[in-house]
Amino acid sequence: MRSPGLNSFFSGIPDFESGKDTPRAFLERCLAAIAEFEPEVCAFVHLEIENAKAAADRSTERWRQGRTLSQVDGMPIGIKDIMETSDMPTQMGSPLYTGWRSGRDGASVTALREAGAIVLGKTTTTEFATRHPFHTTRNPWDLRRTPGGSSSGSAAAVACGMVPAALGTQGLSSIVRPASYCDCVGFKPSLGAINRGGSLDTVAHSVHGALGASLGDVWIVLREIADRAGGDPGFAGLRGPSRLPLARKPTRLAVLETEGWRQAAPEAKSAFDRTVERIGAAGVAILRAAGCGPVAKVESAISNAMAMVTAINAWDMRWPLNSYRNRDPGKMSEELLAQLAIAETMTLEDYRARLLERAQMRAVYAKLADECDAVLTLAATGPAPQGLGSTGNGVFGVPGSLLGVPAVSLPLLEAEQLPLGLQVMDFAERDGSLFATAAWLTEQLRDNRLRHA
Repeated sequence: MRSPGLNSFFSGIPDFESGKDTPRAFLERCLAAIAEFEPEVCAFVHLEIENAKAAADRSTERWRQGRTLSQVDGMPIGIKDIMETSDMPTQMGSPLYTGWRSGRDGASVTALREAGAIVLGKTTTTEFATRHPFHTTRNPWDLRRTPGGSSSGSAAAVACGMVPAALGTQGLSSIVRPASYCDCVGFKPSLGAINRGGSLDTVAHSVHGALGASLGDVWIVLREIADRAGGDPGFAGLRGPSRLPLARKPTRLAVLETEGWRQAAPEAKSAFDRTVERIGAAGVAILRAAGCGPVAKVESAISNAMAMVTAINAWDMRWPLNSYRNRDPGKMSEELLAQLAIAETMTLEDYRARLLERAQMRAVYAKLADECDAVLTLAATGPAPQGLGSTGNGVFGVPGSLLGVPAVSLPLLEAEQLPLGLQVMDFAERDGSLFATAAWLTEQLRDNRLRHA
């Protein structure tokens, strides 16, 4: 199954300004993709089509009169169903919240509406954005395979051309992994860069991000949100220019294998290594652990990142999970109850010890900024695995979450004739710098794109 969304990867935002396109016409193309693909892909749990058409008409008139509200005025966007929406249910992938409505918009949704974006619908998520997929979304490239998670529906909707961008969250690997599996751009900003108000998003590593058809799509969506809602309380918000940062060739890039390398498929490793060779041949110095002490120190420091994140996330979700168990454990998955059991074996001192170790990891990684412009690694262990009962292995997304740094999955690799993401990580609050590097890499490597018929 081929996704029409692939064709828009380098196209960016529609040309509303010249009048060659209009928000209503663009929305109709999105709705046509939904009609074609949604019955099999199941990316949405709720759609508000009539409201979206009315919003598109209002936006079309604003563009005609030259009084637009923002760069995303008239842009259809999917909202991960972990974020509150005043006009739609917020069900959080859990039977405990079937049909639940809060009656308000989350901070990101409020900002998007203020910017004139079209909030088209709620995309599927796993149970409370963790691992269990109560809602079965399929990978557009192969309906037998998972789209990844927990931002499952957002990735699948973008990949099918149903929307140019959709919001996601990541506390472990929930943006970069589904982006890798579904062949779209997935951006996890620096910790705290986007206000998470109105989202059941309680883990310390979690951030709001976006998945989109292009770097420009995800950048302007999050910039427009940050301009209106800021970052999490106590954070300065997403840093960088209002428009997509210009491509900038890096001088030195570090390669991190991470603990995921041992688990990666051979073809994924080969695809990554060939790509790194091409980057080096373009005149960029490549730093690896074998020849660079600071890189080796980072590899050592984050060698148990998955166990660290799993434990911290479990403690962070002790509440509300214990409250949900008291309410109706029969509506919770075995995986979620097991996560609560892990938390209940921990003490506060255990948690504090892990936070201290995490701080030490972050300090070691921060020193790497003196040696390189950014970091390269895989976004996933391989292509999307077959089966819909799991969202796949998230080991490669964990370091960016644990370290609190910006990361982007670029749809530039393939393995087993299926999509695979190249992950680029930068350093805390250097989101704009990350995108400048990512834009250069995209220009250099775009002929790696899949060419399936």
